[in-house]
Amino acid sequence: MNQPTHSDITPAQFELSDRQRLSWLRLYRSENVGPATFRDLINHCGSASAALEMLPEMASRSGGKRSIRIASLDDVERELEATTKFGARIIGLGEPDYPYLLRYTELAPPLITVMGNSSALNRPSISIVGSRNASMVGIKMAQQLAGALSESGHVIVSGLARGIDRAAHEASLENGTVAAMAGGIDQPYPPENIALLKDIIASGVGCAITDKPFGWEPRARDFPRRNRVIAALSMGLIVIEAAQRSGSLISARLANELGRTVFAVPGSPLDPRSQGTNNLIREGATLITSADDVLESLKPVSEARQHAVQNQLGLFEKEEFMTLPPSDDARTTIVSLLSPSPTGIDDIIAHSGFAPAQVALIILELDLAGQIERHSANRVSLLGTGDR
Repeated sequence: MNQPTHSDITPAQFELSDRQRLSWLRLYRSENVGPATFRDLINHCGSASAALEMLPEMASRSGGKRSIRIASLDDVERELEATTKFGARIIGLGEPDYPYLLRYTELAPPLITVMGNSSALNRPSISIVGSRNASMVGIKMAQQLAGALSESGHVIVSGLARGIDRAAHEASLENGTVAAMAGGIDQPYPPENIALLKDIIASGVGCAITDKPFGWEPRARDFPRRNRVIAALSMGLIVIEAAQRSGSLISARLANELGRTVFAVPGSPLDPRSQGTNNLIREGATLITSADDVLESLKPVSEARQHAVQNQLGLFEKEEFMTLPPSDDARTTIVSLLSPSPTGIDDIIAHSGFAPAQVALIILELDLAGQIERHSANRVSLLGTGDR
């Protein structure tokens, strides 16, 4: 089977060959290659193996100060072997077991590692997040909601953290729960939830998911990316006890950006742990006090949203493709339009007058050279902090 082209990577399901899986892993584990960059490289080069050959030249054209680090074949072979021995497997975007809802979201990881029953990723699901330092009231609420929603046939998705996450996982253990991880599949955090993760896998109906390499110890900046996965895997996200500037509010923002329904459980205005959830309600999140509230809210919109997701098939098939490098003048113009503030690529195309494929290639080269950061909503910035 040939390497999937840009049209294969999105609409059609396929099985990666062993050679293709290694090429995809090498590309995704290479320096400056995040989900969006991976997608753009496949779109432009046609295959992961071709992209690997072109990486050094493309990075150097936009001012890369040193040679880009490309993952070696030995490194990814060791990762694949370690992952398999651990009892997990690596699934590519477009393969049958890749999560359906995650697949059609912006910045979907091209490769994920899954351990446990992967069918849980494609069952109807609801995400639950909240305070790590949860009150007993918050924990009981998480248990009640997760238990009832689980019994109604929904998989519960959460982040394996202390407090609300742990309560949600435990209450849905028998019917199916998904733990989204910020580190490698062998690096659960916090350590006290290792036994819980083992229970999720042993249940036979749940699983763990990550896009990080085997052995990767989670860092603070890895958690927002995990939060995006939590938000993407479900049609709705419930927030229970969230202080201002908490990770749970990041999950809520990401869920809103992805078009998911955000639910919030109200709390005492005297408790700082409820300030975030109360603010979410004030800003338009759906107030809930029971599982029935959630099910009633999701029922009329679920089919419409599934249809909208299906209509995104072929998203990348209509793009133009360019084989010649852009001119220095074109590159200078595009760079001049960028700033530390996120700028929409569509706006850059409209203002510059260059062909979309030309702008896309310049952005790709700048990304590989480490000159820009990617953000949600197809935006980029110079030397900023984005969603890599």
